[in-house]
Amino acid sequence: MPARYEKSRCESIGDWYDAALMADQRNFDYLVIGSGIAGLTFALKVAKAGRVGLITKKHRAESNTNYAQGGIAAVMSAEDSLELHVRDTLVAGAGLCHEDAVRTIVSEGPALMRELIEWGVNFSRREGGGEYDLGREGGHSKRRVLHAGDITGREIERALLEEAARQPSITVFEDMLAIDLITSQKLGLPGRNRCLGCYALDEKRSVVETFGASMTLLATGGAGKVYLYTSNPDIASGDGVAMAYRAGASIANMEFVQFHPTCLYEPRAKPDRKSTRLNSSHSSVSRMPS
Repeated sequence: MPARYEKSRCESIGDWYDAALMADQRNFDYLVIGSGIAGLTFALKVAKAGRVGLITKKHRAESNTNYAQGGIAAVMSAEDSLELHVRDTLVAGAGLCHEDAVRTIVSEGPALMRELIEWGVNFSRREGGGEYDLGREGGHSKRRVLHAGDITGREIERALLEEAARQPSITVFEDMLAIDLITSQKLGLPGRNRCLGCYALDEKRSVVETFGASMTLLATGGAGKVYLYTSNPDIASGDGVAMAYRAGASIANMEFVQFHPTCLYEPRAKPDRKSTRLNSSHSSVSRMPS
């Protein structure tokens, strides 16, 4: 165990935290694993409540978010409505959607978009700099896709990283590969099984670090790289899902975890780059050869 203390002397979670404070361990109120839109948004929201440690296995901007192109759908126009957005989503979901979840996501969308804008995200506007240039993609009956040119994810990542850098309570650790979650059960502590942090490999120093936290958020993205052919970046290797499973979490609906689902096969590319994303905007047309 990287931290220098004896597990057998810890009779409670409180004892473990006391021992951890005296050991060679990094301790935070909140630990975030992943530096995409989910991890950064959570870190920013809890930054005023305590110290936040955010670890990412490559450069802080290397995430699925950074590669996302098209945009985010939300009701941002007087011509649109929440009910229309809910209806479109349920129709496109073909009976697989949980309506209560759809309504929650759709209803919270506009406020969350305004929050991103307040954090500095520059979504594209129409000529003259007035209304937002809302796109219309498959399944949508109205224009409701906020985008930043065709590099929406990169713009969101830029703004969130800059905002995080302005928060003195947020510390970012790059090139830190999370290995496994620390749980009270694994430490042999009594009571309900709880997550107490994680072990992570400092890839530059080849040293395993111990991170302790009262709350740990897994925001590690998908698992596209488990497939031979994918447009996913190399960091999408399912680490967080595996760690959660080993810690005792229930895993469900994995078939719905996806990123860049619409691709064009390119046989001349190297094996892990044989597909490129197709433009899925309202103006694109894909035709199969006759």
